[in-house]
Amino acid sequence: MLLCSGNGSFNMKIPCTGVILAGGQNSRMNRENKAFISLGGKRIIDRILEVYRHFFDDIVLVTNSPSEYFDLDLRIVTDIKQTKSSLTGIHAGLFHAYHSWAMVLPCDLPFVKKEMIQVLLDHIKDRYSVIIPETSKGLEALFAIYSKDNIPAIEHSLDRGRLKIQQFFNAKRIYKVSEKRLRVADPDLLSFYNINRPQDFEQALLIEQQQRKAIP
Repeated sequence: MLLCSGNGSFNMKIPCTGVILAGGQNSRMNRENKAFISLGGKRIIDRILEVYRHFFDDIVLVTNSPSEYFDLDLRIVTDIKQTKSSLTGIHAGLFHAYHSWAMVLPCDLPFVKKEMIQVLLDHIKDRYSVIIPETSKGLEALFAIYSKDNIPAIEHSLDRGRLKIQQFFNAKRIYKVSEKRLRVADPDLLSFYNINRPQDFEQALLIEQQQRKAIP
């Protein structure tokens, strides 16, 4: 599989599946599907896919409403476990991934940068099972790379009702990418900006306008 390196060229890398989590009830967005919100003339889901296709030959979307996404050219799967949670979605994405690693993102991130994905991919090593960004706000568990080796630990957590993602982590097998390194790839850390409420969307429109003005 070909992956884009930091200098824009392409090199062989460890195969990785791209997973998009499209769960949630969208209750704070007046039931509007966040994946289909348009920003700059492009839906958020399409913006994410545009980035993912630079890196991944296997892309999986996890949703319990598959009929809403049939226009997308990717594999669509549903949760395996009954419990509704982000961890359940990660479990399904890993279970269905063709490759031994999976990059996981939610469907409501309009400003994902290729450079940020590359930073995480560059740190994949067999001795780790999770590659995760760490900022002053904490660990970004929904912008991380997970090994399929995590599946038994995730199932153990889910079966016991422990739904917090970090509860299954093995501290010795986590690589935390520092904020300093992350800001080299994405100075304002906009890759982590998500749209949960109408106010977030209004702010995203302003960010998009600023970015367009900054293009020479």
